Amino acid sequence: MDELGRLLEEIMNEKLVQAVLSNSRDAAYGDKLKLRPVILKDGLWFQSVRYVGKQVFHQNHGAGEACSLIRELLRDKFRQCEITSQEQSVTVLVSKKGKMTIKSRRRVCDAQIDLSHNREKQYILKEGCPVDFLIGLGVQTPDGRIAKNKYDKFRQINRYLEFIEDILDQLPGEGQIHVVDFGCGKSYLTFAMYYYLHVLQGRDIRITGLDLKADVIRRCRELAAQCGYEQLHFQVGDISTYEREREVDMVVSLHACDTATDYALQKAVDWGSKVILAVPCCQHEVNGQIHCESLAPLLRYGIIKERMSALITDAIRAGLLEQQGYETQILEFIDMEHTPKNLLIRAVKKPRHMVKRQTDATLGETMELLGVDPTLARLLNRNNI
Repeated sequence: MDELGRLLEEIMNEKLVQAVLSNSRDAAYGDKLKLRPVILKDGLWFQSVRYVGKQVFHQNHGAGEACSLIRELLRDKFRQCEITSQEQSVTVLVSKKGKMTIKSRRRVCDAQIDLSHNREKQYILKEGCPVDFLIGLGVQTPDGRIAKNKYDKFRQINRYLEFIEDILDQLPGEGQIHVVDFGCGKSYLTFAMYYYLHVLQGRDIRITGLDLKADVIRRCRELAAQCGYEQLHFQVGDISTYEREREVDMVVSLHACDTATDYALQKAVDWGSKVILAVPCCQHEVNGQIHCESLAPLLRYGIIKERMSALITDAIRAGLLEQQGYETQILEFIDMEHTPKNLLIRAVKKPRHMVKRQTDATLGETMELLGVDPTLARLLNRNNI
């Protein structure tokens, strides 16, 4: 039996958390497939969930069938498989020439896995499984429990990692992945991104976190050194003046205030970054510009004007990114009850003919109607002159 066969036979039991096959070679078959253990009336089974566009297909398999399914799919349909159990995490990569690379690392997790068929949502990072950076940031206690006042942060971190999991296929499968995080702050999500991509996924990753506050950057550097995160770097700097050292595959901008988000998006576009994740904050610019007689009865109410301006700002940003060849979504980041700043712009670089986008004229007419001239539009237009 080969290495993959032995590994699957060892790991395909009730201690499996999940197996995720991605980097599809056959879009008709599916974009991704997840497999997890479930307890049914007749014992332990493994449920596969196959994602084909917006459709989802479920099927249950015995242990032997599940092992065979993973082997077949890695041979014909997918180039990557991430397997996580209570005892180890495994990354399987298949090159374009069919060469298979397997990386495995032991892990210790005392958390109980819910094997019920209709179980509650499973997080990527789990309570009861100690993680060094979460302990260092005060989210977890040394034994893996979540601090009482950090449950919202713990859920936010996991939600963020789900967004990253969804775009793994868009990042380079070989070589080093370079990420720049503009306005990283205390870097809860920066550390989470590094841990997920490097430690759990086994990817060669370099992340540069940038922030204006020297004391915050100093603490981030200390924690990165403490955790042994050698390719996680932090530096003091401004988004608008930062110049890349190398190709940047993904640009992240979380809660950069007002037009700082626009400068981060402009940098990403200029660099041709493959993925952009941005959670905008404090969208004041359009609120100060917007003037539309047709909407005057609505805009006379301050709080309504503020909220409409924030939504309009992000919708225009998404449209401008589409014009630059990005497939763009606006997604709910965390529940509205925790913060009104809960939208995430996720953009993936695609060939222009594959992007369903607004025309330049249509978006321009909309901005003219509203009487707005957002910073991102000016920055991108300046670059096109």
